[in-house]
Amino acid sequence: MEVTVQWIRTSWTKQSRGGEAAARRNAAPVGFRVPHMSPSAAHVVRMRERDGFDPYDGQEDLRKVDVQLRKDDDRLRVLPRVQPLSALPPRPRRPPAVRLAAGQWVRWQLNYRFSSAAGVRGWSYWLDTFNIAYGPAGADVFLSPPTVLVDERGPVR
Repeated sequence: MEVTVQWIRTSWTKQSRGGEAAARRNAAPVGFRVPHMSPSAAHVVRMRERDGFDPYDGQEDLRKVDVQLRKDDDRLRVLPRVQPLSALPPRPRRPPAVRLAAGQWVRWQLNYRFSSAAGVRGWSYWLDTFNIAYGPAGADVFLSPPTVLVDERGPVR
């Protein structure tokens, strides 16, 4: 099964909830060129508030990415895992898994809000974007509009 996985995690604090920092965060790309990698690896991109939301990329073993990938007949079944369960927003009803045909790709976005233990530090936030292509894909595959878009972002105030 030929699969290309890109996992983008953007992280920030209350300081980037508004103004110029929020504008930089909101302008961050949701797709990047995919470098040549092993078939068992995912392209991982991290963008952090403390780094001015500059992207830093690397590779991760595909089994460590928080997404379920399963061959289902001639399609690829895709369903990101929600991690950690203690984060907000609550997700009592999630969208169903996406079943991709060869040549298709999905962009699935989930956001989270965390508070520190006992509220000593302020809130922190994540946005996870999973770009997943089924079948042969070029390096620029995630720079175009996806075949399927699942926006599972919720209110995090």
